[in-house]
Amino acid sequence: MKTLPLAMMISLLLMIMVGAAFGGPNLTIPESAFDFGYVPQHSKVSHIFWLHSTGDSTLQITKIVPG
Repeated sequence: MKTLPLAMMISLLLMIMVGAAFGGPNLTIPESAFDFGYVPQHSKVSHIFWLHSTGDSTLQITKIVPG
């Protein structure tokens, strides 16, 4: 009889922990690569990548490393 409340408590704690793991800030990049095609030598090209914060907390970008 005492195992049922204990099992329910453990299940509840596991659901809370899983929810906390998937919550928080989340970054979505719809376009992660761009092909410029043929570019003549010494030409200047640029492209804008849009970043979207889709999580439920504030997203903090602390470091950007170009690849």
